[in-house]
Amino acid sequence: EIMRGLIFIASTILMSMIDIATRPYKIRVVSVQKRTINERHLIRDGLVASISTLKLHNFVYKMAAPKKGFWFAIDRGGTFTDIYAGTPSGRVVVMKLLSEDPANYEDAPKEGIRRIMEQELGIPIPIHDPLDASQIEWIRMGTTLATNALLERKGEKIALLITKGFKDLLHIGNQSRPEIFDLQIVCLETLYECVVEVKERVVLERKDCQMDWKDCDTVEVPTGDKLHVWERLDKSELRKDLQRLLDKGITSLAIVFMHSYMYSEHEKEVELVAKEMGFKHISLSSEVMPMVRMVPRGFTACADAYLTPIIGNYVQSFAKGFANPEKLNVLFMQSDGGLTMMDKFVGSRAVLSGPAGGVVGYAMTTHHHDTEKPVIGFDMGGTSTDVSRYAGEYEHVFESTTAGVAIQAAQLDINTVAAGGGSRLFFRSGMFAVGPESAGANPGPTCYGKGGPLAVTDANLVLGRLLPEHFPKIFGPNEDMPLDREATLAAFDKLTEEVNAFLDEQGSEKLDRYQVAMGFIRVANESMCRPIRALTQGKGYDTSHHVLACFGGAGGQHACAVARSLGMTTVFIHRYSGILSAYGLALADVVQEAQEPFAQKFNSDTYKYIDERIDALTQECYKELESQGYSRDCISSTPYLHMRYDRTDCSLMCSPALDPQGHAPKPHQGCTHGDFEASFLQKYKCEFGFTIPSRTIIVDDIRVRAVAIVMVHSQQPLPRADPSDRPAVEGVCDCYFVDGFMGTSIYLLDSLTNGHTMEGPAIIIDKNSTILVEPGCTARITEYGDVRIDVGMSEGHLSNIGTTLNTIQLSIFSHRFMSIAEQMGRVLQRTSISTNIKERLDFSCALFGADGGLVANAPHVPVHLGAMQETVQYQRRVRNDIHEGDVILTNHPAAGGSHLPDLTIITPVFYPGFAEPVFYVANRGHHADIGGITPGSMPPHSQYLWQEGMQVKSFKLVERGVFQEEGVTQLLMEPGKYPGCSGTRNLHDNLSDLRAQVAANQKGITLVKELITAYGMDVVQAYMKYIQENAELAVREMLKEIASHPKVGPILSPSTITSYSSHLITHTLYTKCSLYMM
Repeated sequence: EIMRGLIFIASTILMSMIDIATRPYKIRVVSVQKRTINERHLIRDGLVASISTLKLHNFVYKMAAPKKGFWFAIDRGGTFTDIYAGTPSGRVVVMKLLSEDPANYEDAPKEGIRRIMEQELGIPIPIHDPLDASQIEWIRMGTTLATNALLERKGEKIALLITKGFKDLLHIGNQSRPEIFDLQIVCLETLYECVVEVKERVVLERKDCQMDWKDCDTVEVPTGDKLHVWERLDKSELRKDLQRLLDKGITSLAIVFMHSYMYSEHEKEVELVAKEMGFKHISLSSEVMPMVRMVPRGFTACADAYLTPIIGNYVQSFAKGFANPEKLNVLFMQSDGGLTMMDKFVGSRAVLSGPAGGVVGYAMTTHHHDTEKPVIGFDMGGTSTDVSRYAGEYEHVFESTTAGVAIQAAQLDINTVAAGGGSRLFFRSGMFAVGPESAGANPGPTCYGKGGPLAVTDANLVLGRLLPEHFPKIFGPNEDMPLDREATLAAFDKLTEEVNAFLDEQGSEKLDRYQVAMGFIRVANESMCRPIRALTQGKGYDTSHHVLACFGGAGGQHACAVARSLGMTTVFIHRYSGILSAYGLALADVVQEAQEPFAQKFNSDTYKYIDERIDALTQECYKELESQGYSRDCISSTPYLHMRYDRTDCSLMCSPALDPQGHAPKPHQGCTHGDFEASFLQKYKCEFGFTIPSRTIIVDDIRVRAVAIVMVHSQQPLPRADPSDRPAVEGVCDCYFVDGFMGTSIYLLDSLTNGHTMEGPAIIIDKNSTILVEPGCTARITEYGDVRIDVGMSEGHLSNIGTTLNTIQLSIFSHRFMSIAEQMGRVLQRTSISTNIKERLDFSCALFGADGGLVANAPHVPVHLGAMQETVQYQRRVRNDIHEGDVILTNHPAAGGSHLPDLTIITPVFYPGFAEPVFYVANRGHHADIGGITPGSMPPHSQYLWQEGMQVKSFKLVERGVFQEEGVTQLLMEPGKYPGCSGTRNLHDNLSDLRAQVAANQKGITLVKELITAYGMDVVQAYMKYIQENAELAVREMLKEIASHPKVGPILSPSTITSYSSHLITHTLYTKCSLYMM
């Protein structure tokens, strides 16, 4: 005991000595007992570039060496390039400049570096002279280069090499139609210039297959599967084909072979031949993303071959701007939120390089720092707005689609809406519309002084929310002018005349330019709320139980309004919110991943193999990071299993379940790395609302993600303000809100300190952003200089909205009605169980008025939506016994059905004080089997309707709140009474999906009632009618436009349109209303 006491005293003294000696180096103590992402929620400011580590009593002292030179974290966005930099003197510099300004510089990141070095060193650096790399510690960069190249189809010229017989596989793709209401579907161009079919073929062995394998070589792959090599690679023919590609000037290849994720030898053989012949870049699908499913794997390989050379060219061009590029230490942000070395930055992992920095930024500065609540990231830039969610770990998706290309790689789950500061403003068919078109960086909005169109930024300027005197003079043709307020006012006056001309025709009250500008702001806010609802409610989370972390140059002007609309009570704005994506790059860690396919059941027979492969992949990641110079003590890793239920296609990437202390508990039986099954069940229940206890779990892939924590930050708290010390008011301006102009106090963020509070309305100005504190909200400066806003929920102006048509309110209601239908669809997808509904998305949801007329529908299947109105109205005609709690099932063509397997579920919406339904919500979903002579839908040889399965004109699936399982089961089995027919062959899935359809309608009812509570019944029903009337107006204008075409004009004269358009609207074209709401 004495010895232990002496050792404790000595170690305490030693730790104190180390603490005193290393204070100048900004030490941070991090426990190594808990290697989770939470250990990196450090208070960050003074950045360091090199770390030495000293272990002592289960702690790691990470000591920062003194800075030797400049460092730069650069986010090159679509409109602006943001730079967060440090200088040898220890000064932090932030800068914002246009991403594209060819008249003044070639490359924005290099120009920003040049300007900062010139200012700090006090020595003129000519714009075209190479910079001295020896003075730069490191550069970190996120870029939209890959995204833009994909969107604009400006990548490298490539060829696709694919297994013979599959030439058109990627052209066919998955047959998705993002714009499902378009009458003319235009296929996006493929990324490849031409296709070479390669003679090679391997086939997966199946025990139930009757093929003859006797002449084939058999190969056993690591997953335990057996492959039969039907045809070996024909290298002679391959060389001839490759030479023809070289003759066409193609030097980049994407190679995609069948089953190469398990058997990559043929792809590697082609790679060797191609390298020998001089091809500069080769992307193997087996290396880019070794996962099952050939189509997304092929798209990913093509994207990699298409984008990586472009990225490589940019990196080389960037490096040439330095006198000694070999001394450059450059890291690039990947789509998954981790950094990688410059020479390892590839196209398939670069698509979200730009916005990923912002996610890291708010994750590291908000969650577990200011709040324990999950956080919604709200990144409003110039071109678009990105929303994401963080609740202690990054949320990744492993298949996403960008510009029509499905990419199968780890990416942060970021949802984008085309509404940013540069989103253009339009008045279309009596409605206010924001975007998706953007003014871009050049010419930019009207206020930029370069002849650009009106945009959201202009609306904020007109309303007094942007103050030109506090903006840098970087606008105009020569980048030396302030924001052009006069040009913006003139443009808004012209737009206001257009709006008022329409209102005159309608006999409505005219608007002034401030009301018009405010209308566009409110519509923009509502459009940005929709993806946030999708990200939260669509995954089973309550939106109101989140904090809104706002950043991006334009986000601070909209944060209070967006949070209020979503029911959130807190907004958190980091002091570097205007450049948080750049700031996040400085906080990010270097990431290395390894993954391999498995495709086996998760049970006691596979636990040991899974553990062994996790260990092997972990060592592979550690070895790679150590080769890059990172100490093993600074590296942590997390294993993942890509899991799904058997006979489903929804895989979830699962790390081991954590206990309340954040550790991975060891299960009594299972993998030694943690309880993956509990994690899967928990995620599945949260995501989809249920589990399937009797279903086997499959592991598709084994993955390890290793992180090298390379930054340590220490931030000194700001002095606490005296309770009697009121924040200094810089001035007062008139700012326009819903109720008109209000005197608004102006504060400078740099003059505020810890504890200062500001009641709204107020404007807080920083060098790179403007924060609007709306009336009813209170802003407080936190200990470290960030802004926390408590959002008041009172919105008295809602009660002032009457039943008279208001074009601004019409646009807002269109978004609200559309959002209800969209959220119904997400609940249906989340809670259904069948492949048809959950994965193929063969369903539709819509909202109907009290008369059964269509009000709004989500952009689902048109053939469903065109008939659903008739279905609802049929039930209103034949039933006089509809009560609250009733849900009606129908599928009969005579009752408005499309075909029998499309089961329609209709629920009336009752509201207190009204005896009859005030709305109806309905959805229609395709069931794989409802009985009949064959499984599936519409057998080709059927002669009678009963041969196609169950037929129902009207049945109460739920009666007064009770699900009629026995009755609907009898209906589903009834086809078995007919000769040659069977009842449903999958009753369990039928019942599960019917319950999901009921749940989707219930979600719609809840949202409709919330809308009525907020606005009042008269207002909601009035705007329902206005939406329908506006849809008719929009279609009339569309038909007139069509009639103006010389080939169509003689058929559709103006008189014909007037005579027939109402009939068309009533019976067919209400489904268009959703299109024109946007």
